Amino acid sequence: MNNLKNYISERKKRDKNFEEGFYEGYEQFKIGVMLRQARESAGLTQDELARRLKTKKTAISRIENHADDIKLSTLERVAAALGKRLQVSIA
Repeated sequence: MNNLKNYISERKKRDKNFEEGFYEGYEQFKIGVMLRQARESAGLTQDELARRLKTKKTAISRIENHADDIKLSTLERVAAALGKRLQVSIA
């Protein structure tokens, strides 16, 4: 993780455009990672989760890898399918 933090810090110093939109993109990335981790901790494959949500594996992959503009209702459905509850906070 230190390597990633160092890379980000150095890149921001060299490229002012890098910082524009960085945090928004990073937050979206984190959502996808959290969803994948929740699915894996529930012991489910993308196919199994897709069946529970009555959708396709490609939809689950898209959510996990490109979580930009994901609807709150979709997050709630995914959480329920994983036997979890969605918790949102504003910091």
